Amino acid sequence: MVASVGTEIPMDLFELTKGLVNMASVTGHEKGCAEYIKGYLGQQGFQAELMPVSRDRSNVFASWGKPDIVLSTHMDTVPPFFPAHEDAEHIYGRGSCDAKGILAAQISAAERLKQDGVEDFALLFLVGEETVSDGAREANLHPRGSQFIINGEPTENKLVIATKGNLRVDLRARGKMAHSAYPHLGINAIDKLLDVLVDLRKIPLPVSQVLGPSTLNIGVITGGRAANVVPDEATAQVLLRIVENGAPLRQRIIEVVNGRCEIDIVRETPLLMMEKLEGYETDVVAFTTDLPSLTNWGRPLLLGPGSITMAHTDRECVRKADLVEAANLYYRMVRDLKNRA
Repeated sequence: MVASVGTEIPMDLFELTKGLVNMASVTGHEKGCAEYIKGYLGQQGFQAELMPVSRDRSNVFASWGKPDIVLSTHMDTVPPFFPAHEDAEHIYGRGSCDAKGILAAQISAAERLKQDGVEDFALLFLVGEETVSDGAREANLHPRGSQFIINGEPTENKLVIATKGNLRVDLRARGKMAHSAYPHLGINAIDKLLDVLVDLRKIPLPVSQVLGPSTLNIGVITGGRAANVVPDEATAQVLLRIVENGAPLRQRIIEVVNGRCEIDIVRETPLLMMEKLEGYETDVVAFTTDLPSLTNWGRPLLLGPGSITMAHTDRECVRKADLVEAANLYYRMVRDLKNRA
């Protein structure tokens, strides 16, 4: 179990969380949030900078000394944006759980570490985690010499020791338009796509004793022009959560598709096994993080407030008590890792 932690984190942690939630930063539109965080951390005395990722998009890096430990999470959220509100126990709003509350807790921990004379740590806040981790992949080209990276995602304040990987596959079927009264004059792209999807769902998926079963989700299907038109194009986005090396499964998918559709492997993130840290409650999770794309930033650890079951929902929220606990846990983890180094 987690050892008891103090409550020295200031309550403006809640105000910072709400302020960050109220900055819309759906993936691709993180600029305003990044500039605010850079400015805020600069005012607190950190060496803060924007690390360009693409046009109008940047990660934020802020250091205190020469960092051997980095606290990190992401600034982007899934759509749609909705602003913050609160009650006595919770803060609500898009990103409150994933991951604006986490970001605020890490900043609060960093401020306290600095005030208490702890040196040589940093903060790294990333764009693009909710899509293809382009912020993390760009950051991985510019490491700053850290030995450990503590990533924040909603883990109910448990230290995660294993995460599933994922495999994102996009399919596109092409056909030929015709009047629906004369379907023999066309080629129905939706029928072609459905045949492939049915076959994909029949593939036996691996099971892990640690991580459990692999899963397959057909998340998006588009296609067609009108009910009375034979469709000439159809697409699908398929995401698999994988529990072993993804190469055999990827090859099996290609074999099943067998040229019937165009196939694009959009993203392949490996599963990740992480070490335990004495004195912290542990767990395993099915979701993926930026950590597999941050291999040059040190040995990975994963912990954060909130439940993944609330993330990406229209009722997204985080408990205020969990934010306070997380800030104290981040503070303690940095000190524990420094004592261990």
